[in-house]
Amino acid sequence: MPDVFADLVGQDEAVATLRRAAAAAATVLRHAAGERMLAPAGLGLPPGDGTPGGDPGAGMTHAWIFTGPPGSGRSVAARAFAAALQCAYGTGCGECPGCHTTMAGTHADVRLVVPEGLSIGVGEMRALVLRAASTPSGGRWQVVIIEDADRLTEAAGNALLKAIEEPPPRTVFLLCAPSTHPDDISVTIRSRCRLVPLRQPPAAAVAEVLARRDGIAPDVAQWAAAAAQGHVGRARRLARDPEARKRREAVLAVPRRLTGVGAAFDAASALIEAAEAEAEASVAEADAAERAALETALGAGGTGRGAAGAIRGAAGQLKDLEKRQKSRATRAQRDALDRALVDLAGFYRDALVMALRAPVEPVHTDTAAMAGAGAQKWDAEGALRRLEAVLACRAAIEANVKPRIAVEAMMLALWRG
Repeated sequence: MPDVFADLVGQDEAVATLRRAAAAAATVLRHAAGERMLAPAGLGLPPGDGTPGGDPGAGMTHAWIFTGPPGSGRSVAARAFAAALQCAYGTGCGECPGCHTTMAGTHADVRLVVPEGLSIGVGEMRALVLRAASTPSGGRWQVVIIEDADRLTEAAGNALLKAIEEPPPRTVFLLCAPSTHPDDISVTIRSRCRLVPLRQPPAAAVAEVLARRDGIAPDVAQWAAAAAQGHVGRARRLARDPEARKRREAVLAVPRRLTGVGAAFDAASALIEAAEAEAEASVAEADAAERAALETALGAGGTGRGAAGAIRGAAGQLKDLEKRQKSRATRAQRDALDRALVDLAGFYRDALVMALRAPVEPVHTDTAAMAGAGAQKWDAEGALRRLEAVLACRAAIEANVKPRIAVEAMMLALWRG
């Protein structure tokens, strides 16, 4: 069985750093031997190799930030590092119970925070910090993984900052955030964390993983890796899901549909509706399972005395669940729309590359002919303006402009050129 870092594609330097830190953490535990635990300040020493005989804490610290573009594997790296910290051998072997349970998401001392809505609130963060202060049940480390740490509210960030400034001896915080907006995490938190930068993995490395791990045909894997622009999860969906391929084809047909003002608004509506459909499909199963589990826990379907009254009295809990699910659906719609905009940006990037006659491979090989026709019609300056319009739409949505308004403005800009 491959070790826990096997699926971290094209990140050799980061993997080497994390392996050294995991080895240093294991050395700390061996030196402590259940008696002398290293103080948190000791875990913040400058990086080293963690070899026995040197400082046992060198190379390891209590707070980390994983940054990189979408699809680079930020959460994959954080989970793999958490598994290596819980590994019985300190290597992330992939075979021991610590590795197995961490990678499966069932380890009692590894807590994963994934924002269901557009932000992570202070109440959730305070509860998490309180639980993270407990002694590890397995005798190794309490690990807290926060995906999309850039979504922390200001109050939640302050609660996390206090925990990072005064961490329990065996608690490690792993934060994931996009590298495009590092300022979304406060400078005070960043100054107390060690940075692990990840890069967009090369398409060849993504294709190799799809073929090896998922059994996808090499030619399909190569196409999907290029079309997904190095995003491993997206590449897997494109290779395996016909509906995902249809949605991508619809997005890449947008440039041909922009024949007038009315067509631009129609294209905007179609793009928004496609994103909503994809988001609904992605959360429908989880929503149904959550509601069924809650209703069962509250006594739905029961026939005993008081069963009907119990389910009526649970209306508040069901309402709270619906609110959380609505927030998660909104986030899923934003994510689906962003993926569509990335595909569209790739098309105009191909047109720009062709207009400049740059010796660069196209992102979308299956629409290269259409991109070439666009390059002849628009020239390099026109292709660049259209690319900038797509990127401006993404920025507007991130700034909380209503998606429909932002997409309509983009479509008009693409039509006008």
